[in-house]
Amino acid sequence: MRRRSEPDPELRCTATDPSLRKGVRECGRLDWPRGDCVREGDVSRAARARVLCCIKCLGYGGAERLLVSAAAVRDTDRFEYEAAYVLPSKTALVPELEAAGVPVHCLGSSDSNLDLRWMAALRRLLLDRRFDVVHFHLPYTAALGRLVVRSLPKAARPVTVSTEHSLWSSYPWPLRALSALTVPIDAAGIAVSRAAREAMPPRHRAKVEVVVHGVPLSSLDQRQGWRAAARAELGVGDDEVLIGTVANLRPGKGYDVLLPAARYLIDRGLPVRFAAVGVGPLKDEVARLHRRLDLGDRFRLLGGRADATRILAGFDVFALPSEWEGLPVAVMEALALGVPVVATAVGGIPGAVTHGTEGLLVPPGREHDFREALAEIVVDARTRARMSAAAATRGRAFDIAAAVRRSEEIYLQAASGRSGVPLPSPRGPRIRRREPTLPVGVGGAGAGL
Repeated sequence: MRRRSEPDPELRCTATDPSLRKGVRECGRLDWPRGDCVREGDVSRAARARVLCCIKCLGYGGAERLLVSAAAVRDTDRFEYEAAYVLPSKTALVPELEAAGVPVHCLGSSDSNLDLRWMAALRRLLLDRRFDVVHFHLPYTAALGRLVVRSLPKAARPVTVSTEHSLWSSYPWPLRALSALTVPIDAAGIAVSRAAREAMPPRHRAKVEVVVHGVPLSSLDQRQGWRAAARAELGVGDDEVLIGTVANLRPGKGYDVLLPAARYLIDRGLPVRFAAVGVGPLKDEVARLHRRLDLGDRFRLLGGRADATRILAGFDVFALPSEWEGLPVAVMEALALGVPVVATAVGGIPGAVTHGTEGLLVPPGREHDFREALAEIVVDARTRARMSAAAATRGRAFDIAAAVRRSEEIYLQAASGRSGVPLPSPRGPRIRRREPTLPVGVGGAGAGL
């Protein structure tokens, strides 16, 4: 049987670029399309590592947004990325991934967590596409997906890497148990914060590296005008303070704390308005609480927004009274946009926000402390301005490009032990190649796990 890295004498170069045709020999990678060639002398490093990012859904959410942001800054010379997701109804971010040139495959046929037919679809995809690395995001896909990978013939089995986006204590106990059984299958692991790593059982931490992710800082350079446009859309006056959040409507995000705090500040006669961007299973419950507190248009529930970052740019204060977190993308975005943060001191938030510098932190479950922290920052414009400047400075540390580079080195290290798999050199000149046109998977599609 011919090795993947050996040239196939039956292939003929069909590249139209003369610089590629001159002095080339045919590519020997079995799954490369015809004409996908490299220059003579580069064949030893010709293979790009093939990576499949697998996640439960591609709706609006922090982990999902990280996947899209990472795709925009990936190393296309050394890696070929594809993505797969389970839930067919959660597709809001699919167009962004496809626009970035990442083929997307839907694995699921229903939105039930008990419908495991997606596992068979994943197995077929892995056998057909022959990936070097499968990177799982969120515990549902990771715990079950590892079993799928383990079921493959050894010669076709990719290595697995998983990212811990939240705390193990926040997972339902059956998922914690299954994760504990399957996480040893991973060749490497990533945690988005030190708190996320330390929440794992001690015996599973050795292979897990903390890689603080971030936001696409280069795209935020285009934010001029976002603030004024967002405030105009929401009807916020120049003399009003806009407090907002970007958090899905699910348990643990603290909407049962944030809405009563809004009522308290309004009853005190403070010039405040509120806005929340997010969707989720608690939509009806949050709407009922909103009506019961008679918040009206002083608290706007905006639902899911593709332009959530633009809306966030209009905030004067970012609020997040979560019960648990890994390291929220929205907190990093707020800092990068120069928005002070009032949040609970959970997960990786204290590592990103210093109390009294970029914002105010309170212990979780202390509703009185949270609303008073909001009141404190509302009534003191000078403190708000000082924290805004500090937040903008701190936010420059959260550049997702650096996190992606480190994650890609972890892929190479993890896959280096696979027998017979040629991988790109971690350093050296990049390979010029024509980007192949790959098919986009279709099929059937909430999130947070």
